[in-house]
Amino acid sequence: MTAPLHEAHPSGPGPGLPNTQQGMRRRNLARVMHTVSAEGPLSRAAVAARIGLTRAAVSTLVDELIRAGLLEELGPERPGRVGRPGSALAVSGRGPAGIGAEIGVDHLAVYAVDLRGAVRARAVRQGTNRGRPPQPVLAELTALVEQVVARAEREGLRPTGLAVAVPGLVARDARTVVRAPNLDWHDLDLGPLLPTGLPLTVDNEANFGSLAELWLGENTPRDFLHVSAEIGIGGAVVVDGRLLRGTRGFAGELGHVPVRPEGPRCACGGRGCLEQYAGEEAVLRAAGLTPGEDHVELLAERAAQGDRDVRRALRGAGTALGIALTGAVNLLDPETVVLGGALVALAPWLLPSLERELARRTAGPPCAVAVSRLGSEGPLLGAAHSVVRAVLDDPATVSVAGQA
Repeated sequence: MTAPLHEAHPSGPGPGLPNTQQGMRRRNLARVMHTVSAEGPLSRAAVAARIGLTRAAVSTLVDELIRAGLLEELGPERPGRVGRPGSALAVSGRGPAGIGAEIGVDHLAVYAVDLRGAVRARAVRQGTNRGRPPQPVLAELTALVEQVVARAEREGLRPTGLAVAVPGLVARDARTVVRAPNLDWHDLDLGPLLPTGLPLTVDNEANFGSLAELWLGENTPRDFLHVSAEIGIGGAVVVDGRLLRGTRGFAGELGHVPVRPEGPRCACGGRGCLEQYAGEEAVLRAAGLTPGEDHVELLAERAAQGDRDVRRALRGAGTALGIALTGAVNLLDPETVVLGGALVALAPWLLPSLERELARRTAGPPCAVAVSRLGSEGPLLGAAHSVVRAVLDDPATVSVAGQA
């Protein structure tokens, strides 16, 4: 695949394809795939009615997609409809699959997702990556990817790409980690260090988390600000259904917005960044707890039990989040702020002070704040689904391979 795997294409399938007969065919293949994916199972006649093509034209496209292993026929539609029943079409549960991976400060994880959006294989390795050279970390990730690919292939899937979420800034080449402060990685091209044989895309974990929210969330608007937390704080901006990337691709670095300019020094080199007040380790320190493997669960459990120190620390984190988010809300005017990652489990104790700051400081009406149902899986799901979306957006690339 030649297009970046992580871009959203909400305005319609097949963006950027040439206005030629071949380009039109590719766009129509994509329209069929998106329609069946969103609304299937559907008959050929139903697909034709939805996309405005003749049934004969749709049948030709469908036959090509079936040969490529992208669609499958389920048999006659359910009885009770007028006329002769057609054969119901569905996106194939075998065939192409997306591989998503995440490099976290304290874990590695890999998912395989099929065209229906189901997670078909997974592998996770817990353990710190902070301070480790990138080579052994990426060697471990490569081994996990190979495990997941092997499991997916045993189920009849054909992985078509690998998308990797990282906690840092990624260049527009979608391969180079420019800076990941919490890993201490700088100017690192992941391509040579991930010899999986799959087309590779690398992006910031918050960007993938926001795409997962856009594609998989419940009633997610097309304009929202996504903020998530693990060791650090990640942010991403979606405007009219597309990521706002900025000139260098670094937009959304909410975790390094200063909330107290003379505050403690941050790993990024600045002072008083949001991460120093609302990141997991900052909250643990404020609560008088020692970081451990189950830090989020520990904070949530202690807060639920009424631990005053933990609740006070979470109120402070919510206040800091509210201050940082106020600037973004005033500047961008999103419809909603969506909390993801570790913030989901801690939301009951963060939200009151966060929403209070937003209401007090925003110029217009208070911005709604929603809690993601995807939780910490958001970046992984977004990464894997970005590969799947690339197949839906231009299935001709897979069709050619499938018929070779």
